Amino acid sequence: MKKNHFLSFLTLLISAFVFAQNGNIQGVITDDNGITVPGASVVLQELKKGGVSDFDGKFTLVDIPEGNYTLLIQYLGYADYKKTVSISLGETISVVIHLSSQNTKLDTVEITGYIDGQARALNTQKNKTNITNIVSTDQIGKFPDANIGDAVKRIPGITMKVDQGEARNIIIRGLAPQLNSVTLNGSRIPSAEGDNREVQMDLIPSDMIQTIEVNKAVTPDMDADALGGSVNLITRTSPQGFRLSATAGSGVNSITGKRILNGQFLLGDRSYNGKLGWMVSASINDNDFGSDNFEAEWTDEFEYNNGDEDNLEEVEVNPYTNVFEVRQYLVQRIRRSFSANLDYKLNDNNSVYFKSIYNWRDDRENRFVLEHAILDGEDIEADDFTVDANGNLSMFPVEVKRETKAGIDNNRNKNRRLEDQRMFNFSLGGNHLANKLQIDWMTSFAKASEERLNERYLVHESEYLINYNNDLEFPLYTPVDVDAAAYNNFEFDELTEENQYTEETDLNVFVNFKLPLNLFDSEDGSLKFGVRGRFKNKNRDNDFTEYSPENAFFDLLGNLPTKNYTDTNFLAGSQYQIGTFATPEFIGSLDLNNIAQFESEDLVDEYQSGNFDVNENVFAGYIMTNQQLTDKLSVLAGVRVESTNLDSEGYRLTFIEEDEDAGIDEDIIVEAVNKNNSYVNILPGLHFKYDLNTNTVFRFAWTNTLARPNYVDLIPRAEIINEDSEVVLGNPNLNPTTSMNFDVMAEHYFKSVGILSGGVFYKKINDFIYTYQTETTDDTYGEDTAGYEVYQPLNGDDASVLGFEFAFQRKLDFLPGFAQDFSVYLNYTHLTSDANGIRNEDGDERDDLALPNTAPNMFNASLGYANKNLSIRLSSNFSDSYIDEIGGNDFEDRYYDKQFFLDFNATYALGKGLSVYTSLNNITNQPLRFYQGVSSRTMQSEHYGQRFTIGLKYDLFKK
Repeated sequence: MKKNHFLSFLTLLISAFVFAQNGNIQGVITDDNGITVPGASVVLQELKKGGVSDFDGKFTLVDIPEGNYTLLIQYLGYADYKKTVSISLGETISVVIHLSSQNTKLDTVEITGYIDGQARALNTQKNKTNITNIVSTDQIGKFPDANIGDAVKRIPGITMKVDQGEARNIIIRGLAPQLNSVTLNGSRIPSAEGDNREVQMDLIPSDMIQTIEVNKAVTPDMDADALGGSVNLITRTSPQGFRLSATAGSGVNSITGKRILNGQFLLGDRSYNGKLGWMVSASINDNDFGSDNFEAEWTDEFEYNNGDEDNLEEVEVNPYTNVFEVRQYLVQRIRRSFSANLDYKLNDNNSVYFKSIYNWRDDRENRFVLEHAILDGEDIEADDFTVDANGNLSMFPVEVKRETKAGIDNNRNKNRRLEDQRMFNFSLGGNHLANKLQIDWMTSFAKASEERLNERYLVHESEYLINYNNDLEFPLYTPVDVDAAAYNNFEFDELTEENQYTEETDLNVFVNFKLPLNLFDSEDGSLKFGVRGRFKNKNRDNDFTEYSPENAFFDLLGNLPTKNYTDTNFLAGSQYQIGTFATPEFIGSLDLNNIAQFESEDLVDEYQSGNFDVNENVFAGYIMTNQQLTDKLSVLAGVRVESTNLDSEGYRLTFIEEDEDAGIDEDIIVEAVNKNNSYVNILPGLHFKYDLNTNTVFRFAWTNTLARPNYVDLIPRAEIINEDSEVVLGNPNLNPTTSMNFDVMAEHYFKSVGILSGGVFYKKINDFIYTYQTETTDDTYGEDTAGYEVYQPLNGDDASVLGFEFAFQRKLDFLPGFAQDFSVYLNYTHLTSDANGIRNEDGDERDDLALPNTAPNMFNASLGYANKNLSIRLSSNFSDSYIDEIGGNDFEDRYYDKQFFLDFNATYALGKGLSVYTSLNNITNQPLRFYQGVSSRTMQSEHYGQRFTIGLKYDLFKK
């Protein structure tokens, strides 16, 4: 009964606003080239009533009494623009405003040319209620960044995890990638990653995005699953006039000497009556490169057989690498993207739009691995190893493998492993005005997938003694007897083929309502409320087959077609000689389905426990109000409620050991398991904004956010890996991670387009998730599983993050002569964190850990020079080392090492919209490096070399 009364009251309230009789203004702001202008301040001077143009340059002012008014447009870096408008009762008028690109004098600073990306970004950021960082596509173009991930890493407080030299997964303010949200036009981007929620930022080309919006303090009308922050990628909008843009370029990778090809095309226009706008664009980047790598696993335990295999002898030694690999990757990465956007103005009160993007990346890879693993203790005898006077192992026996990764021989795979990743998003939405009531809605369908078919591995093995150099940073294994290590003596070990498919679909539906509501003596108050439904499915379907050749031809590696892949310029160190392997062309040509040549075995234990199917439905609603308390102070307050329902299905595997005496054969029991989870989160938020003057802003925010567990972690699965003496478990009792956040920020915007800002933030996090590592003491998980390492996700108790950030960017136009054409871009973020409730392998709580993925220092610096025709820029990016994976103790903890990137790019205008550009990336040859426990102990060091590109760009605008 109470519910019915509430609905009736709400209906009457809306009706009262809908049928009121004042007038409205809707408009769009563009520059002289017909490109829309976001972030402009729009004010009716007589009423002191205003708003801000959105990312499409549009604005709406409602509930205006009949009369004539002066519409004032203010835009950072440009002179004020005024226009007289006449309002009639019950009518909506439309205006199109062109901000002039004529030379404008502002306090002796002369602004010329069309509104650039920096002005667009800073105006939008300045007029936002919440704490954000905005980067426009034009500003992205000033840096040599091919994908969105590399562009985002230049924003304060952000660092990226790297894959094959490209920024892939985003870390915001020290929070791991799965704790942040990435949306496209406000709709969540699904993830193709198999076991987490991380979005592959390197899948999306930077030239397909108009604006990057990083919300560090979310408002109630945004999705709450953004512990670190929310990155919203906004696609290009239809222009207000004809636009044609094209780019073509090429380059070379220093690591392989192979080419880079890239191209981009954009075409858009608006109909004669201005109602229909459209834009199509396409982009391609074809990069043939690779990486040089070595990896090591470290241990401080050593045992040998002193005559009793059941009671091995322990020897005290210094830490050493018990597994050591040299790896060479040859990669071709082709990134394609297509987009088509439409918008149609039905009348002054109603418009609809359609936005779409399709991203498709082919990643072809051959990998050659030379792996050394110390033999098990029972296989080592006293005369097989030596320990020097300092306690360092200097010689011991190893099992050595030579592995080639390849794919089948066809037009798609080309004898390489093909990782086919795709992501698309189709959105249909509308904006409507029913007198005072503003309504916007959108429904979107998105899908991300990763398919890896016919991925083949051929392995040959041998055993021999090695000399070990015991260098922590550059460990090295060398054979005692070179002849014993000859590649042609390696014997057949295994031939496998794997198929993998992961898919995530995401259906989003939302509607928002906005009404004027003035609780104080102001004309700028509003009430906004809305609902959202998000319906997600994620599934993974893998298989794994082992093939035993019937032909003795495979017995020795020397019998097969081989190639020596040793590179004297191996970037990880010329001392690492990888040697000879079976060729990918030979592996790709094998007909594994020929039963006369190969016997196959389906290895369920290799894949079944990783397969799952999960449905997650989220229903959300919010209500918030934005009120102008004084001429300078405004407040936004509200609450969001999110209800999560999750249904997961997976598999539990139990291994039964063979027992000849009992007549038991080795077997694997596969059980289907499922689990339902549901929870509700109530998330209030409060934002204050204080405008000290026109160009100085202070902000405060109190927000509450969450992060849902990874799908695969929630399934009550169990995988017992006898080969590695490991048990991997799911945990259906995981709680979502929640955080209470406080932010204080001060910003000063320069009239000549620039910013000086600084702020402090604090996050109090509960129920963060980490992987707990322990050891079984009995046969709980099957016969003879005592002593197995157990890995299971658990909730920690709580954690905190405290940090501050600083940013400065501007043109140095106050300097004399040519020096005024220089500009600087600087930002620095510092974090401290601690985590409670993390337990070591003995079950004792550890008090020595920072929150995983929390880089304590992040820094960007860029020096640019630009005159009428020439623009050059030298850019650097630094992120500090941080703990990446928690081990059973501090010795086993894995750290992601610090990184320093240096890039150069330049553009020269040839005239009439034509320009030439060039870039040099990764001048420092920065490797991806992990270390174990201490910074000197290398776990992985992967090098990529430099990339050089050059090309032409053409831009044509016509109003």
